[in-house]
Amino acid sequence: MNRTQLIIATAIVLLAAFALGWFTYWLLHRFTRVAGVDIAEMDLLAQALHEAEETRDQAILYLEQREAELMDQIAQTEAELTATLESLQDARSEVDDLSGYIARIKAKT
Repeated sequence: MNRTQLIIATAIVLLAAFALGWFTYWLLHRFTRVAGVDIAEMDLLAQALHEAEETRDQAILYLEQREAELMDQIAQTEAELTATLESLQDARSEVDDLSGYIARIKAKT
């Protein structure tokens, strides 16, 4: 191997090493691309996510409380309705009794 061939072989090896190193750097940079700006953005996203989760939890709690209040209100309304229907039935019975009494009194006279 003469001097020219050695120089060309060395240049090819160095060029290949440079290309391999550059490609490796590019791959690593591509897959681990977390810079200072990205970290700040990730912090903002994490904070926004945390606030959204808190808001969701508060909304769920509010809905559960509201549902409990409405169920109590429904139960109370049903109890009042039952009491009203019983009172109406008693009043109708009393009206029937009084109508019968008035009819008997009119029949006697």
